[in-house]
Amino acid sequence: MRASDVRDLTDGELREHVRTARRELFGLRFQHATSELENTSSLKRAKREIARALTIQRERELRNEN
Repeated sequence: MRASDVRDLTDGELREHVRTARRELFGLRFQHATSELENTSSLKRAKREIARALTIQRERELRNEN
């Protein structure tokens, strides 16, 4: 999901997106540990997705403080 798509999400949807992305990353790490993961670049993609969503979430928190 692109940053512009993530910015269009509501706060609740954004929290759910982070939760889902973390579950996905957990599953990918588990697959990697058991040598079932074929495409290891998906780990990097999942980490970036979480970071992108958390950054946008933090930007909103800071904007609401002012």
